[in-house]
Amino acid sequence: MNITDIRIRKLYEDARLKALVSVTVDGDLAVHDIKVIEGPERLFVAMPSRKDENGTFRDITHPITPEARHTLENAILERYQEAIAELEAEGAAPHATA
Repeated sequence: MNITDIRIRKLYEDARLKALVSVTVDGDLAVHDIKVIEGPERLFVAMPSRKDENGTFRDITHPITPEARHTLENAILERYQEAIAELEAEGAAPHATA
């Protein structure tokens, strides 16, 4: 898997949801609405999902292998930290981005 672009679409400051992210793979496939979430112990990445008829949320798209999940999550969290550092350097709050 070759991640060719990661875009932080929106940053949030006051909620468990910290960011909405779009990822492009191999310059050919875009995955939108990936979430960066603040968990009890660490930040983690949640793939886009929807609620089924039983009320259970199911991923719409997701990495198949643990290695792919690790690669994707690390790349997204690294880009998220870069975006936060850029905002702090500018003196802006995360919720000010669109």
